[in-house]
Amino acid sequence: MKLGKVFTDGIFKNNPILIQLIGLCSVLAVTTSVINSLSMGAAVTFVAAMSNTVVSAIRKITPNKIRIPIFIVVIATFVTIVQMILNAYALDIYNALGIFLPLIVVNCLILGRAEGFAYKNKILPSLIDGIGAGVGYTLAVFVMGLIRELFGNGSLFGMQILPDVIPRIGVLLAPAGAFVTLGFFIAVFKSIVNKKMA
Repeated sequence: MKLGKVFTDGIFKNNPILIQLIGLCSVLAVTTSVINSLSMGAAVTFVAAMSNTVVSAIRKITPNKIRIPIFIVVIATFVTIVQMILNAYALDIYNALGIFLPLIVVNCLILGRAEGFAYKNKILPSLIDGIGAGVGYTLAVFVMGLIRELFGNGSLFGMQILPDVIPRIGVLLAPAGAFVTLGFFIAVFKSIVNKKMA
């Protein structure tokens, strides 16, 4: 198994947001700013990588009938660690991510990678798969946050970028704007990936 391919598949071929269309609730909710997007991406990447590693390590002693509850406990442990760190050292980000931070526990992306890959593979490929899926998620939410914050608010990382004379597209900061932005992003991404594969 080529580890490079496992990693890049999580970014391109099996991108959880743009190809598999899983874990979209947080994508639509937290991408109103680049900082929120990158913070959520880092949290998801950490949880996906660590839970994949643990699930792979215990796969041979995990009873098949109760594997999903065991996976959820593993994932919840790492989500709790992320929550505690953010609550202690980055309270603004913790508050901005709100309910979507603990909901990482039931994010289909993480449970899907644990069930679909880590439960069937060795530790190192599983770690790489988790990192790849997390990076794919992070890139998708980063671009979404970049577009929505820049054109909806005229700023990046909270700093004003666009002059006041350039009109803002306020709908981009609304939930409907998130759906529209995601739809265009998916279409462009699939077009690029299909051209590379042809």
